[in-house]
Amino acid sequence: MQKEKLRVIRKQKGYTQQQVADFIATDVSNYSRKESGDVRIVRDEWDKLARFLDVPIEDIYEEDEPIIVVNNDHPVFNDRSSNANAITTQNNYDNIPGAIIENLQGYIALLKEENERLKEELKEIRKQ
Repeated sequence: MQKEKLRVIRKQKGYTQQQVADFIATDVSNYSRKESGDVRIVRDEWDKLARFLDVPIEDIYEEDEPIIVVNNDHPVFNDRSSNANAITTQNNYDNIPGAIIENLQGYIALLKEENERLKEELKEIRKQ
C-alpha cells in the first residue's frame, strides 16, 4: 500500500526522495520502495521521518496491509521440489519483492568475485 500521506507531506515540504533517503540512511531506490509500499517502514524509520519532516508521526503514518507475493518463476525461493512431508521455512520467502531478490543476487555475485580476488591475492602473498 502506497504511503500517500508521507509522499504528500514530503512534496509539500519541498523535499526530494533523495534528501529523505539520506536522512534515514538508506539509498533512494530503497526509500522509493518504502514510499510506494513495496518495502516495510519500521518504527524507528517512522520516527526519523516525522522528525525530518517536522510533523507528528500521526500525520504521515499509514499501516502496512499484509500482502503476499508469489513468484513461481524464481528458481531459489520457490523451489517446491523438497519432500512434501518435510518441514521447511520456504514460505518465509514468498513475499520478498523480485527487485530485492535481484539486488541480493547481484550482491552475492560481487561477493563471490571479491572472494576469488582475495584468494588469488593470498596465494601471491604466500609465494613471497
